[in-house]
Amino acid sequence: MSDLQKAQHISKCLQLAMMLEVSTQKPGNVSFTSSFEKTRVEHFLASAVVAGPSFQKAALEGVAVAEGDLELGEVGIGGLIKACSVDVASWQHGGNTILGTVMLFVPLAVACGMTPTEEKFCFDFSVLRQNLDLVVRASSAWDAVQLYEAIDIACPSGLGGAPDLDVTKVDSKERLLKENVSLFEVFKIAAGYDDICYEWVNNYSITFDLTYPYLRRQLDNKSLNTAVVHTFLKCLAERPDTFVARKMGKPKAQEISKDAKAISELGGLETIEGREGLAEFDKKLRNIGNACNPGTTADLISAALALCTLNGYRP
Repeated sequence: MSDLQKAQHISKCLQLAMMLEVSTQKPGNVSFTSSFEKTRVEHFLASAVVAGPSFQKAALEGVAVAEGDLELGEVGIGGLIKACSVDVASWQHGGNTILGTVMLFVPLAVACGMTPTEEKFCFDFSVLRQNLDLVVRASSAWDAVQLYEAIDIACPSGLGGAPDLDVTKVDSKERLLKENVSLFEVFKIAAGYDDICYEWVNNYSITFDLTYPYLRRQLDNKSLNTAVVHTFLKCLAERPDTFVARKMGKPKAQEISKDAKAISELGGLETIEGREGLAEFDKKLRNIGNACNPGTTADLISAALALCTLNGYRP
């Protein structure tokens, strides 16, 4: 497999993961049967398609690092995330669809490019995780500025109130460069209230240690939709959604986690009681203009699906 073929393969795996995620009926989220006021499934599908070139470029940068043609600090993950955000914004009109996922996937694509593939183009996840840690730790202050600009482009909700270097403050970008604060250091500040940042600074522990193993077991004997919904509930039960917490407060996020755990204990999609509970849960999450949609949990599920597709899963 040539370098380009490897990068294309990685990009296809990540794009497929995004499409599989939005095609399942997770409570409180956009799917083929559920929409938000201004955001529908076609916006996510368009985003997944147009993100491909950025993922491919990120993977090629990783290949160049592995071959000694590029220093890890020169990869520019912040710029890759920003470029992807620009493309996504220009190809759909549904607002912020995949910024959190892109923030997880760009470093993953670079790390995959750095990692030798085994037979059938699968990856040794222990080596992949080592490379992933190297990638995020090599980020620079300029990467942080580029990420802030990506956020400006995507305009996600639930921002503001950071203890330091708040993305909504006009002087934060200048301070990042002046004080030489890397993107990894910024995410260390935010890791306590944002699980995307938590993943960066904890070597994607939610993805590799919680959601991916659980999802793989579910996929052994359940449909994709059931496996993903059950994994979504499992993750939400153990990790109160930080997107909900920022918008609606920690007590509401914890309440939602308790609901998710209760539905899982009822059997989820495999029992009448579980299905009835899911239907009520979905209605609850969509109240107040979908303010309680567990968007960060959906991003984490995308990452788990990405590991599945990178390891050979095909629907």
